[in-house]
Amino acid sequence: MAASGSQGELDRLHASLAAVTADNHPRTARLLNSSTRKIAQKVIEEAGEVALETVKHNTQAIVRESADLLYHLVALWHRADIDPGSVWAEMRRRADELGIAEKPPKSRDRDSNPSTPEWAGGNHDQAK
Repeated sequence: MAASGSQGELDRLHASLAAVTADNHPRTARLLNSSTRKIAQKVIEEAGEVALETVKHNTQAIVRESADLLYHLVALWHRADIDPGSVWAEMRRRADELGIAEKPPKSRDRDSNPSTPEWAGGNHDQAK
């Protein structure tokens, strides 16, 4: 499915991560070669920075930190072998079901104890 706008940009970023090397993008290569935990920590850090700049009413910093957050989130999807299309499909499902792509209410039917995904283990979680 061809994507446009912001969705297309995130799809392109995700696809480009497969070609990253230490020669062409050393910072991104370092991030992708780090542990899953480190990438997750960066997502948390960047989300906190977005929130902090928001309470400071610093619009330009919110934009910059939001871009950092999206970049790290896409790196996390890459590590987890999640295609951005799956995220967009979930957003559409929620919008169809709830009228907006908000977080659905908790229900007893949801699995409260999911098993650890395959990508969370192995060499990716080893400190490098």
